[in-house]
This record gives sequence, C-alpha cells and structure tokens, in this order.
Amino acid sequence: MKIGKKPSKDPDPHTFGSFFCETRRYRGGKRIGTRSLVQPEFTVRFWGVRGSIACPGPDTVRYGGNTSCVEVRCGNRVMVFDGGTGLRLLGNELMREGKPAELDLFYSHTHFDHICGLPFFAPCYDARSRLRIWAGHLNGRGIETVLNNMMIEPLFPIPMGIFTAKLDFVDFAAGKKLAPHRGIRIATGPLNHPNGATGYRIEYAGKAVAYITDTEHRPGNLDGNVLGLIDRADLMIYDATYTDAEYPQHKDWGHSTWQEGVRLADAAGVGRLVIFHHDPGHDDAFMDRVAAEAAHTRAGTIVAREGLILRP
Repeated sequence: MKIGKKPSKDPDPHTFGSFFCETRRYRGGKRIGTRSLVQPEFTVRFWGVRGSIACPGPDTVRYGGNTSCVEVRCGNRVMVFDGGTGLRLLGNELMREGKPAELDLFYSHTHFDHICGLPFFAPCYDARSRLRIWAGHLNGRGIETVLNNMMIEPLFPIPMGIFTAKLDFVDFAAGKKLAPHRGIRIATGPLNHPNGATGYRIEYAGKAVAYITDTEHRPGNLDGNVLGLIDRADLMIYDATYTDAEYPQHKDWGHSTWQEGVRLADAAGVGRLVIFHHDPGHDDAFMDRVAAEAAHTRAGTIVAREGLILRP
C-alpha cells in the first residue's frame, strides 16, 4: 500500500475527516489496476499540557503553559479530554472553522486546573453548538452540579445559565465502557488520585489511544487499572508530573513520574509513550532534559507540547 498523491501532505485534522490511500492490484505478477480507499482519520492534538496551574512566560514558550486539554478526532467526531486553560484556545479554533461545534468533553476529574477553561470556551456561547459533558468520578454528585458551583458568586461573576449552547451532562461510574458514537469505543477505569479520577482508552479504526492523567503509582507495584487501559495501546498519554528523584517529596499528591510511565508502557506493550501534565516549575530547559533522557530510555518516547499533533 502506498499513500496516494492527493492530498500531497498530511491533511489538516481540522478540515479533513479522512485521508486517501491507493492499493495496487496484481495478477500473475502483472499490475491490473488500483483501488482508492478512504482511511478514517484518527488524530490527537494537545492544547494544554501542564498540571496544577497555568504558567505562561518566557521559560515555558516551547512546551506551553496552559493546563490539560487534549483534542481527539475520530473521523468527523470531536472529543475533548479535560477542560483546563487550553480549552479556550481550542474553542477559538473551532469558532474559526465557521460551523457549529458538536463535541464530547470528557473530564478525568474536576480539580480546578482541569475545569477552569469551560467559562472561556467560545462554543458555549453559540446557540448552534452542542456539547455532551461526561464524568466518571463523582459518585452521584453530578458533573452539572459541580460545574454550576464553579460559576457562582463569589467565585465567578456569571452563572453557567448564560451559556446558549445545547448542553447534555452524562455521569457514569469509572470502569464502564462507553460508545459515544458509531465506531468509537471508550473503556474507562478509576485512577489513584485525591477525590478520584478516571482514565480513558479510545478505540477507533483498529487503533487505541490511552489518556491516563492525574494518577499516582505505588512504587514497585504496577497499577492494574492502568495496565488494563493501556494494554497494547498505540499511543499512551501519561501523567509524568515528576521524576523518580522528585517523587518522594510529593508522595500522596496524586501524580506519577515519566520513569513509571516507561515501566508501564514496557509491561503493557505500548507503541508510543507521551509524557504529559508537566509540573509548572519545570521550564523548557528542564523538559528538554526529560525529553532526551526519556527517549534514550525508551525509543520513541516524546514530551507533549502545545500544538503537537499525533496520529496513532
């Protein structure tokens, strides 16, 4: 199989839902024709890669300072994982596309760094747009209630009722399997984080992406819930807030290390490991050192940065 001549470069994931391939057919060693196939597009784009608090500034220009927000496109379906400050940038991009936004927003959990982008998400103020908002860690309290509480006095000047988009709220128990759209399957599982968190495994077109953030490992004991979600995943996005050397000073804070990410990825046969949820105190120079050491330890490992687009 070879990539066809149209398009001549990788399609923009914000304008294409598929890419073209050409298969050559032979009989008796002779070429008898070609057949064009349309392969479904599966892309992952990072809009925010930090944890805890946004940290824009001259020392975080290359990797970015916005908090967690990852866009996953499966064909023409848009799914967003976490709504930190990076969500504002995604919203602006969606509005520039000039059509109503229709998407699913999945929260890993509702600590402020993962939800604070919602009031600044432009599609929320577009009556043509439709959002489904999902959470699996609240144990009956309800994601709608939690987000409403974020946007009331004295914490915020306007209530969530000002949104004009159509909003649907879906609460589920971590561990449930979800089918948000035809051809898309999402496995979920509980993570080890204060107040709870949910990990996700997105399966589409024969590929799998795991989104595992805000989880703390137990040294010497690989997390079975995480292993189940990342098993032979093509792409694993993992909370690597600390290094192994830093971790003892941050025990019970709810985060992991890039070295634990490597151990998990090796054990589960993961394709590519992506280091994510960077500590706000880790500047570009620090992240460069992490990137070099991690890639040396496990070939192909990369550090997430704002604007990065990957295809599993």
